[in-house]
Amino acid sequence: MPQSSTSVVPIGAKVCRPFLLEVMVFSPESGFKFNVTVERSCTTDADAIWKLVFDLFKVADGIATQVVHVSFTAGTPVEQQAVQKMVTEGVKPAQAAVLIDEVHPAAKAIVGKKAPTKAQKQKVHDSMAKVVNLDL
Repeated sequence: MPQSSTSVVPIGAKVCRPFLLEVMVFSPESGFKFNVTVERSCTTDADAIWKLVFDLFKVADGIATQVVHVSFTAGTPVEQQAVQKMVTEGVKPAQAAVLIDEVHPAAKAIVGKKAPTKAQKQKVHDSMAKVVNLDL
């Protein structure tokens, strides 16, 4: 006959620990490279905020200079889970293809622009959203 058991767990304040995890580094064309990072930051209430970060670098004479920073914040719980999966499973081939074929050109189009247009920002947002939502 199975024994009875009791589990007692003290409940305290929520804990959220921010971190960054580089999940992809790629050189899509001569003179450029990009890093893709999963970031967890925290609200003041210790709720996790999940982000997919894309940093574009221009490479000249062996020196990489960051030229564009894109931070996509997951809005829905489903998007948050998709970004979280990149921590354990990495970037899937279909997601990598979108990063290379859509996010990179959209980010590259704003290199050197003092103020990207609304359409340029939307294109970057839509391509980053596609990366996140592709695995859903």
